[in-house]
Amino acid sequence: MIENDLNAVNEIKALALDMISNAKSGYPGISLSGAPILYTLYAKHLNYHPENPSWLNRDRFVLSSGHASAILYATLHICGFNITKEDLKQYRTIDSKTPGIPDKELTPGVDVTIGSNGSGISTGVGIAFAERYLENILKSEDENQVLLNYRTYIYCSDVDLMEGVSYEACSFAGAQKLDKLMLLCDISKVTNDGNVSTNFIEDLTKRFESMGFYVDTVKDGNNLKLIDKAILNAKKSNQPSVLFFNTIIGNGTRNENKDVCFEGPLSSDDVFNLKRKLNVTVAPFDVRKDSVVYIKNLINNRVGAKYNEYLEYFNKIKNSGNDKLIRLLYLLVNKELTIPFESLNFKFNDSYNENLLMTNHKLLNMVAQKSDCFIGGSADVASTTKVYIENTAIASSVNPLGRNINFGLREEAMGGILNGISLSGIKTYCSTKLIHADRLKVPMRLSALMHLPVTYFFTHDSIRYSEDGPFFEPVEQLTLLRSIPNFVTFRPSDINELLGIWEYICKNNQPIGVVLGNENMPKLSNTNPKMTLRGGYIVKKEESRLDGIIIATGTELLDALHLASDLKNENLDLRVVSMPSIELFLKEDKTYQEQILPPRIKRVILEPSNKLSWGFFVSDPKYVIGLNDFGYSGHKEEVLKKCGLDYETLKITLYKLFMTND
Repeated sequence: MIENDLNAVNEIKALALDMISNAKSGYPGISLSGAPILYTLYAKHLNYHPENPSWLNRDRFVLSSGHASAILYATLHICGFNITKEDLKQYRTIDSKTPGIPDKELTPGVDVTIGSNGSGISTGVGIAFAERYLENILKSEDENQVLLNYRTYIYCSDVDLMEGVSYEACSFAGAQKLDKLMLLCDISKVTNDGNVSTNFIEDLTKRFESMGFYVDTVKDGNNLKLIDKAILNAKKSNQPSVLFFNTIIGNGTRNENKDVCFEGPLSSDDVFNLKRKLNVTVAPFDVRKDSVVYIKNLINNRVGAKYNEYLEYFNKIKNSGNDKLIRLLYLLVNKELTIPFESLNFKFNDSYNENLLMTNHKLLNMVAQKSDCFIGGSADVASTTKVYIENTAIASSVNPLGRNINFGLREEAMGGILNGISLSGIKTYCSTKLIHADRLKVPMRLSALMHLPVTYFFTHDSIRYSEDGPFFEPVEQLTLLRSIPNFVTFRPSDINELLGIWEYICKNNQPIGVVLGNENMPKLSNTNPKMTLRGGYIVKKEESRLDGIIIATGTELLDALHLASDLKNENLDLRVVSMPSIELFLKEDKTYQEQILPPRIKRVILEPSNKLSWGFFVSDPKYVIGLNDFGYSGHKEEVLKKCGLDYETLKITLYKLFMTND
């Protein structure tokens, strides 16, 4: 038995080296050190079905160390997933099933698209959190359910544990007591720049024990029996677990344990000699049939009965007549949650005037009543952002169905965890102040790459909130959000536009950023929820001739309307356009765009942020009244005046810009 296992591990190592050599790039060091760990997990412990990679009750695997992709693809190939030898030969080439870093959209058996080091850990924590939440929803309907009861395994290395997000996420996981979460850490103590002894010296055992983890160390990470025993023991724990495997990077090569084998293909001689040591076929991409047959039988004998039990229960639910379970089953299979919400059903009188954060809070709670699969939380600022669900507990091991997630001050981990939760089909949201969007860049980018329904609520959206000083005043963050592909950013002006945004959130499954001001706003004349969904629209038409157009967003739309009225007295007949979403407006056809913004008509943009977002709309940045510098510490009126954004200065500036002939 152990001989067959060793043969299979060696086949995986050889395939990984062939892929890297063929691609002329990759990471051979971790491919050799990590193969025994991945093989033992897939062969002895991970529940999966190669012919049904999306089986709902499969165990989830996250390759946080994306540079180990070659051994993952080799393992998936030898375990029977639909990854052929030809796919392995296309490693790191365009449009292949085997990209340099795993992508769930491309590769059977890959559950998560990988981002920067450590991000996979936060995503994996979210997957484990979602399992607990959904399992308990199912148990509330059927205590004996077998639809969901899976584990989440994360393979990571030194480089992941160095990144701060790994600490953030694991600290959260420990506090939540996510007992079906396991980290498998390949500890070679060597990175791209050499041995870590000068920069990574903490006691990892004490670090994880202090966070509430079960911890074990395997002194020989190449010993299959020790690896198997460690995983088996960890599965018995009622805590999240972490296993440290002491490994040798580039194990068996002439440069083993050296940083030179961290990245880049090995020499042909080194590959040849190592294959001889491993007793595998020297010919590239050649795998012994007996190894493939052995692994196939091993997996079928271990997982077959559980898979059949799942299928029987799956069909039982479909025919049960239990509407709640049937709806949940549909959601879990299709991962497309739409929530009934019609923005035009809400009517408000003209005297409506409320802080947008409170309006958003009320709408959030209306939507939350419509689906249990809509959850989220805050980076320790829910009392400020007002983004929380009333009459529900804070999520914990004691209250697994609590729908408010208290992430603590861990913005990056928050985003990554929500990505993991959303991978299960749950709509999620989070909140923090706009200045902290920088810390969420990596998870937002991954939300966009994976097309996940995560809504990011950002508050305190301009220099109007200035007492804390320039560092805490967002300037460039709106440009950051708008620059992310597959991501839609909204900056609403009032309740009507916020209603339109909530309709978009409920009916679409993609990442969204909602940027909110923190002050009372009236219901403005001619704002419209449905037109908000077109990104930009007219809120004040010119009276007779069109002398120019003011484009505004958010709080500044109110100023723009007043300014247009005042400048009429200066013989300027101006149109005002609200632009709550640049991205959605640019998706409209050219006819609509030119109807709202006719060519050759002067436009001036009014928004207190970096000017770089507006190049599509003006030919010269002087027509963007915004900020290209940091703000100041002081009261709102003082700071606005110093930045040239107070009402009287805006009036003078607009007059000069529209009266200039150019």
